[in-house]
Formats: sequence, C-alpha cells, structure tokens
Amino acid sequence: MNAAAQTSALTTARRIVVKIGSSLLVDAERGSLRRAWLEGLAADVARLKGRGQEVVLVSSGAIALGRRHLKFTDGELRLEEKQAAAAAGMIRLAHAYQETMEPHGITVAQVLLTLDDSENRRRYLNARSTLLTLIGAGAVPLINENDTVATDEIRFGDNDRLAGRVAAMVSADVCVLLSDVDGLYTADPRADAAAKFIDEVDDVTPEIEAMAEGAGSKLGSGGMVTKLIAARAAIAAGCRMAIADGRETHPLKRIEDGGRATWFVPRSNPKAARKLWIAGTLKPEGVLIVDDGALKALKTGKSLLPAGIVRIEGGFRRGDAVLVKTADGREIGRGLSAYSADDARLIKGHKTSEIETLLGYRGRDEMIHRDDLVLSDGGLG
Repeated sequence: MNAAAQTSALTTARRIVVKIGSSLLVDAERGSLRRAWLEGLAADVARLKGRGQEVVLVSSGAIALGRRHLKFTDGELRLEEKQAAAAAGMIRLAHAYQETMEPHGITVAQVLLTLDDSENRRRYLNARSTLLTLIGAGAVPLINENDTVATDEIRFGDNDRLAGRVAAMVSADVCVLLSDVDGLYTADPRADAAAKFIDEVDDVTPEIEAMAEGAGSKLGSGGMVTKLIAARAAIAAGCRMAIADGRETHPLKRIEDGGRATWFVPRSNPKAARKLWIAGTLKPEGVLIVDDGALKALKTGKSLLPAGIVRIEGGFRRGDAVLVKTADGREIGRGLSAYSADDARLIKGHKTSEIETLLGYRGRDEMIHRDDLVLSDGGLG
C-alpha cells in the first residue's frame, strides 16, 4: 500500500478508531502524562472532525498513571493493584483528554468496557447503542477497559484487542493502533538485523502470526501478537487497520503525510461485512410477517416499520436475528429486531408515533433498521 493510498484511507474514512498505547501517553521514568504529545493528538483529532469524520479513542495509560499516585513499586502488579491503579488513573486520564480537546470545541465521553460487554449479546447491543449515540451527538468516546471491576475471565488484558472489537462494534472504516513500533516485520527487528518491514497484509495467516514473536514495550501489556488479534477482528468487520509509530507529536498527521505503517486490508467494507454476518452467521429466532406496503418499502431500500407487520412468530429477544416473510410464506430477508417478540406483538400494525404510548418507553422507530436488514434476491421478485 503506497503512501498516497495510506493518506486516502485515513482522510476519506467516515469513522476512525484510534488506539493510544501507554508508552506514548505516559513518561516511563516519572509516570507522568506527556502533555505536549496529548495536545498534538488533540489537534489531529480536531482536524479529522473538521473534515466531518467521526473519531473514537481507545486509550491506555490509566494504570500507568494511577500506580504513581498510589505509590506502587515498580514491577508487575497484582490484579487488585491494577484495578486500584486504574481507578486512580482513569479519572486523571479522562480529565486530561477533556482539557486538551475542549479548546477545539470537542466533548469527550468516557466509556468503560469489558470483554464480556463485547461477547454478551445484550451488553453488546447496549454498548453499541451508547457509542453510536455519542458519535451521532458529535462527541468523541474515550474507551478503556473497565479494569476496576473486570476479573481475569472477562478481561481483554490489553487495549489492542479492545480497539479491534470496538472497531467492529461501531462499524469503523479505519482502526489505527498507535504504539512505539512502526509496523510488522518478518522478525523482531531488535533481535534480527535482517528483519524486513511488511507494508500490507490482506489476511492474518499462520505465517503472519509467526512473525509476531517478541516482547511488548515496558509500560504496555500488548505486543505484536495482540495487534494481530486486533487486526483479525477489524478486517473480519470490513475495517482497514494500521499499526503505526505514534511517538511524533502529531501521530495521525504523520500517517496522512505517508509515514510508514503496516496496513491490514479487508476484502469488504464495514457495511458489506455486517450484512454478510447477519445473512450467514446468525441463527434466526423468529419471523415477522409483513404486508404489501412494507414489501414495497423494503424493495426501495427503506427500513421495516411496525406499521407494516401483520404477524409475529417465535420468542426472540431484542437484537436477535429474525426472518422477514410475506403473508404467503415467501422469505424476503432477515435482520436484527430492535424489539423483543413480546414488545413487537404490542406495536405491530401501529404507527411509530404510538410506540411510546403502547410500550411505556420510547424505543427505535424501526422494527428493523435498513442497516441491520439483508434482503433475499429470490423473495423480492
């Protein structure tokens, strides 16, 4: 991938996830925040948002900052010490981000996630909805692992993997992992002078994984292995991912200017990847029977509204996959239901303006949003 293509990938992306490693944000010797570096990143983010792009930040550094304030000694911390350090450090980290973003008119919103939040279907939907609402409101979500409550069983353990999952969760176009390395090599360049830089990867094969051996940086918990795990999650969701050296004051501008990075290139875009996941991976848990008016609307690319549904079959929950059929039994598509079967039965056939009165709360206008709907070629003829 040449420099011009790199610049295009970052400058034309609609939604970008940026992961910041601890070694960039926190001074290793003093355990203090690198304020000038963070101000440079804030200027980069402001430039992206000024172009109309949406930005999500996944930031390490809370434990590295907090351990100094709690006067923990150097060396590996126990889990409970990491959790305590995260509690002390995250409030300082979030405050620093807001202070550096505020002069640019940017609101930062803190979101703490665990591995369980990305794997449990209900929690995943809630997290995705919150993030998309924040993005839609113009805020920059600042995400970190919820170390204060996570146990070993529900921890990511590093923010590389968290960034990859978040990129998939929000259907990002580009995910950038900023670290103290400039990309992937055929071997560890610190130990092998013959190691060659790899500028583009289109599949995380066993051969690529074998190149990832070697330790991470002093402050961070992730190495190249975790970055490849993140890459696998990102490209499966149709998201381009870059591993780049973030040590310069304006790390995103450096990439835009053609700075070296390893790019992982997916075979499809986020929207197509999500549609493929809905169509071929999820097991349908119910059926929505629609009328002719809804069928015509779906053919023109519109969402499925409650008013167009005549019957509900099955016992699905919010977020489950369901089939969409005509009254004569033809399958015309499948998608993710915004309501449970019980709620769907209450609002079927009604206008969206009546949903709050019928359910007692204001939910989505659509039963299935068009972005969560895949139409069957055979059923629309």
